[in-house]
Amino acid sequence: MKRQIPYHGWCFVCGDENPHGIGITMFVDDNGILTSEFTLNKTHQGPPGHAHGGASAAILDEVMGLVVWAAGYKVLAANININYHKMLPLEQPLIAEARITETGSRKIISVGEIRLADSTVAVSGSGVYVIAPHVFKNSPLEGVHK
Repeated sequence: MKRQIPYHGWCFVCGDENPHGIGITMFVDDNGILTSEFTLNKTHQGPPGHAHGGASAAILDEVMGLVVWAAGYKVLAANININYHKMLPLEQPLIAEARITETGSRKIISVGEIRLADSTVAVSGSGVYVIAPHVFKNSPLEGVHK
């Protein structure tokens, strides 16, 4: 069973109120795997016909962080590593996926990837997220937790 992660207002990646944002929709399943199917367009362009590397980095940061939020942890990114394998084409379906790989008392590590429609990994990454509930008092992200 999958549940949708709520949109986050003006968030550049997953907000539904930001006219300049990417606006992806994300789901998390019962196994704690977050997925999103989306298409990038000319507003996300870097090299002609392809997404800007910063757009793919932002998407991975968001999915890797939100999979941690969906598991019940209020976190901030401390470090992300992004590996570019292939350029992301514009106007073609893409799939992002993330999962937690390690949980500690103060930090959680997650990994993610963006795949092309044929399942080829185009961009992969890992992130270290630190627990910081004091930053998120009265946050619209409250609805993300289990």
